[in-house]
Amino acid sequence: MEEVLALVEARLRTALGEPDARAAVTFLGTDRIEVLRFTEGDVVRYATLGMSAQPMTDPTAALADPVKGPRAELLLTVRAGLADTDKVLRPLAVLAASPQVEGVVVAAGASLDLGEPLWPGAPFSSVLVAESGGLVEDLELDEPRDPVRFLPLLPMTPNEAAWKRVHGAQALQERWLNAGTDLRDPLRRSVTLD
Repeated sequence: MEEVLALVEARLRTALGEPDARAAVTFLGTDRIEVLRFTEGDVVRYATLGMSAQPMTDPTAALADPVKGPRAELLLTVRAGLADTDKVLRPLAVLAASPQVEGVVVAAGASLDLGEPLWPGAPFSSVLVAESGGLVEDLELDEPRDPVRFLPLLPMTPNEAAWKRVHGAQALQERWLNAGTDLRDPLRRSVTLD
């Protein structure tokens, strides 16, 4: 577990530079989750560290495999200075702990809902999990372990989350793209949905 997290942190540092802040959260019955903050110009990136220590297990599986299974960490990128986004640390840790707490497998296309704003005054209470392999490359581990995927989170307004449930993740991402939506804007409004 420690070896995996050391490799994950090294990959994050290689891709994003040195973190300028970090916080740790431990929930009852779960491993410790850290959230690292990387600031680059007018952009702030938050990355979880700890979610990938154990493989995620299908909740219908009779036994949890301690070695095989998908592993991931979460990434959130926002524009700096427009909102108090540093308060997203605990909500991000909650999302990163959800595989251990709720037995969910977090994968691209999934929605994760907090039921409260991502940070004070945020118009978002849920996120869309995007494809890995962009900002931070997947981290290959020794067989038979699955690679660690670094999954970007795209904040969704309640209307966008409801629309995504009906039409799917791909359709929502196309709406954002066609509207030229700045998904890094922590104050953005919902994209036009009809």
